[in-house]
Amino acid sequence: MTQAPLLRQITDYANRADPYPLYAELRKTPVLQEEDGGPFVISTYWDIQSLLHDPRISSDASNLTAQGDELTEQEEAALPPSFLRLDPPDHDRLRRMTNRPFGPPHSPRRVYDMRGELAGIVSGLIAGFGDTDRIDVVDQFSYPFPVTVICRLLGVPREDEARFHSWADTIAAGLDPVPGDDPTERNRVTHEARMQLGMYLAGLVDERRKTPGDDMLSELVTSHGPDGPMTTMEVLSTAALLLIAGHETTVNLITNGMLTLLRHPEVLQRLRDDPRLAVNIVEELLRYEPPVQLVPQRTCIADIEVRGVTIPKGSSIWLVLAAGNRDPARFKDPERFDPDRQDIQHLGFGSGIHSCFGAPLARLEAQLALTELARRLDNPRLVEDPPPYRQNAVLRGPRHLNITFDGLRPQ
Repeated sequence: MTQAPLLRQITDYANRADPYPLYAELRKTPVLQEEDGGPFVISTYWDIQSLLHDPRISSDASNLTAQGDELTEQEEAALPPSFLRLDPPDHDRLRRMTNRPFGPPHSPRRVYDMRGELAGIVSGLIAGFGDTDRIDVVDQFSYPFPVTVICRLLGVPREDEARFHSWADTIAAGLDPVPGDDPTERNRVTHEARMQLGMYLAGLVDERRKTPGDDMLSELVTSHGPDGPMTTMEVLSTAALLLIAGHETTVNLITNGMLTLLRHPEVLQRLRDDPRLAVNIVEELLRYEPPVQLVPQRTCIADIEVRGVTIPKGSSIWLVLAAGNRDPARFKDPERFDPDRQDIQHLGFGSGIHSCFGAPLARLEAQLALTELARRLDNPRLVEDPPPYRQNAVLRGPRHLNITFDGLRPQ
């Protein structure tokens, strides 16, 4: 294949609703490269897994040569790179520091202790559906849920959550441009929202330094572990990472999950009858319909041989996680959605040192959200299938998911 057809097929909106036939074609040639020096595209499970653990693959933004890297351009418009865009040792230091207030071994109960608060947010959003028989799952549920969670996690005051939501809306729109929009104006509006968010967070950081609370932002600015304190800019870039990377992926995980359950009503009924099935369902969703389809932000810092093909130093690599997740060389009957699958070592959260930092929280959010939607919605049905999808080829999910139902069951 030449560059234009391959890149166009991967990023073409026409393939967004069902990219999996294309991924099956990609796997026939596991290491594909454009004739004029474009990125190498890797699409099989074991090759992706290996490269995600290979120290010769760099995530450092200064090494990136891939074109169309929307996420990097947006994230670094106003802030230094987060640890997601860094290599060791800087990556390891910042990730360790961020993990102290978020998870084991220093804060092993952080996510678990949020369960009650998360359940309350879910119940409140469902109550907000009101007396209606039709909703947009994205706008009324799966979008506001994660951003509210991040506000609570960071310690954003309740009275400021609406402003925070507005900035998040604008930044998310910048990640998912609408065809025909003026790109200059879109970039200006997105940059302005980032600046306002950054200034707001900077003020919040100053407040937390003077009067710490029990939120994650307070712990980031007051912690003095073996790596020392974070700088103000490092705190701001970490907070922005939690907002953008964590929020956008969870929106898609919940929305893709509800769409898949509505396409498999027998599984939806099983979840309604047995909420414990949510754990298996979410893991299978992360394999079957992962919110992050591909990772285009990797660069070789040395020559690497993959299946007899030498990928030269300085080359850009696209790792198509969603193709690896349906690789028949790794998973039995991979095109079937099977919550009873016993072997679900998926790539939905990546792997290696850059595996998803917020995976425990995303899992819990999706489990609670899908369980409660299944329990409360009476006879939910899709209005259209497939629904309209977002433009973004990396963060794949419906832009709207309109459903009808016969009523709400009691809480």
